[in-house]
Amino acid sequence: MKPLDWLYDIQGRMLDLVHAGGPVMPAIFAASLLMWMLIAYRYWYLLRAHPRESQDLCSAWHARTDRRSARALSIRDALIDRAWLRLRRGLIALRALAAALPMLGLLGTVTGMIHTFDVLSMFGAGNARALASGVSEALLTTLTGLVAALSGLYCCDDLERRAERARSELMQGMDIA
Repeated sequence: MKPLDWLYDIQGRMLDLVHAGGPVMPAIFAASLLMWMLIAYRYWYLLRAHPRESQDLCSAWHARTDRRSARALSIRDALIDRAWLRLRRGLIALRALAAALPMLGLLGTVTGMIHTFDVLSMFGAGNARALASGVSEALLTTLTGLVAALSGLYCCDDLERRAERARSELMQGMDIA
């Protein structure tokens, strides 16, 4: 067995899956890929970049001589709000992609059923193999859209909880000493 045979096998299976899913399957895969790229980026930001930014903000805040005046408190609130926006960046797009994936799956269901009815109109009910391909296309796109959406929603909820936790930690770190 050659070193990359397993990779070629996976690639062949993915292409078979795309072909069996009909014309909507590439759109589902593209939306899923975009969603997972955003998820990976957000986890990277929350786990790597934000802690450094948060530490820098807290250090800058504690280095101030004036931390009690109304102006200083409004500066602190603005810094926290700016960090909150960076923590939540991209989460709306993730929610939108997770909501669009089941709709793409439903579109694939419709195209699969249209394919099935086309076969019925051409051959009647006697060609079971051709009927099965349309039903298979419909079910495959529905399943793919739903699985991708559910996994994306789980990650989006987790990212929102982590962002809220990071915000409250930042607020505690910038508390008035």
